[in-house]
Amino acid sequence: MSILARVAAITALLFAALAPPAAHAAPWVVGGTPAPPGAYPWVVRLSMGCGGSLVSPQVVLTAAHCVRATGPDTEITATVGVVDLSDPTAKVVSSTYVHRAPEFIDVTQGNDWALIKLATPVEQSVLELEPAVIETGEFAIMGWGADKEGGSQQQVLLHAKVPMVGDQACADRYKVAGYPFMPAGMVCAGLLDTGGVDTCQGDSGGPMVLADAAGVLKQVGIVSWGIGCARPQYPGIYTEVATYDSSIKAAITSLP
Repeated sequence: MSILARVAAITALLFAALAPPAAHAAPWVVGGTPAPPGAYPWVVRLSMGCGGSLVSPQVVLTAAHCVRATGPDTEITATVGVVDLSDPTAKVVSSTYVHRAPEFIDVTQGNDWALIKLATPVEQSVLELEPAVIETGEFAIMGWGADKEGGSQQQVLLHAKVPMVGDQACADRYKVAGYPFMPAGMVCAGLLDTGGVDTCQGDSGGPMVLADAAGVLKQVGIVSWGIGCARPQYPGIYTEVATYDSSIKAAITSLP
C-alpha cells in the first residue's frame, strides 16, 4: 500500500494508480453540510489545493506536505473571508515565504505543519492555537475538498463534527493496515465503527477546532492523512497542534 496526502491537485492521479486502502493526506469534508457565512472567518483556501488557518494577520498555518522546502515562495495564493470561493468579496493574497517543519519527512512520521507568510496583512479574525493536549471531545472540521473518496473539489465550504478516537484504538486499526500512528504528535477523529464523516482530498492543512469553556473556537489539529475517506475503522489523522505549539509560535516570530 502507498501513502497518499490529502492534496487536491494530485488526488485524481493517485486514486487511478493505487489500489485501496491507501493512506493519504486529506481533501474535502465527507458527510458535511455547507458552512454558514462568517462561521469560520479564519479558514483559508490555498491555491495548491490545500486548506489552512489564519493564525496571525499575515501568517497561514497549514500542513507540511502541502508545501515545498523552507524558503522564499511567491507562487501560493490564499483566499480568505468567504465560504463560497466565487464570492467577489473574497480577499486573495499572495505568499512571500514558506517555513516547513524541519523534522518533516512524510505524513506518517509526524511534524506535518508549515507556515506561509503573506505579502500583506489580512483584516480578518485569526484563529488561536490550543496549547493543551486534548483527551476527549467533539471537533469541528471544514474544507473545500472532496465530498467523497475520489470526488471533486467543492466551491462552497463544508463543515462537520467528529468525535475524538482514543490513541490506542486508532493505533490498533492503523497497525493492522501496516501504518504507524504516533500518539505524540497526532490526533485521531471520526466515527470509528460506521465511518461516513471525515476530511478528504483537498482538505489537507485545514484546521480542526474545539470550543473552549467560553465557547471560543481554538485549533487543536491540522488535517494530515488517513486511509481513504470516511471509511469504517480508519478515522482521520490530524497533526496535534499542542505537541508543536511552541515550535509553531517560535517560527511565526522568526519569519523574514
